[in-house]
Amino acid sequence: MDALPLGMVSDLPSKTHTSTHDEAKDYFVQRDGIRFAGTHLIIDLWGATNLDDPAHIDAVLRDAAIAPGATILHGHFHHFSPNGGVSGVLVLAESHVSIHTWPEKNFAALDIFVCGACDPYKAIPHLKTGFLPERVQLNEQRRGVIV
Repeated sequence: MDALPLGMVSDLPSKTHTSTHDEAKDYFVQRDGIRFAGTHLIIDLWGATNLDDPAHIDAVLRDAAIAPGATILHGHFHHFSPNGGVSGVLVLAESHVSIHTWPEKNFAALDIFVCGACDPYKAIPHLKTGFLPERVQLNEQRRGVIV
């Protein structure tokens, strides 16, 4: 995928986007006897690399978003100076993927929130391949739990 100019918004939806506005689909899921809107992963990457290159980060996050079956709607990444950190987000039809990097600390903080049948855990191998972290810290939150 061609890199976008820094600070620009992508209007390139993923090829998996096939829904229409006329569909009335319930994206809530049920797992382990619990009904909820979606799974939100909070991911910390320690000892990571390639954290100061917005084009690389964009490509890795796109792969990580598509792997769970999500539909990319828009992307936006900002490159900070002088430390070279990057903050960015991919807006998904199913929610979002976001990242904030601290290259000087070899640290990245990511959120992956997807609703419906998407499995955010399928994104983890792509993050490991793209950023080569020494350690991954992972927390899961089920959002929109119906009680």
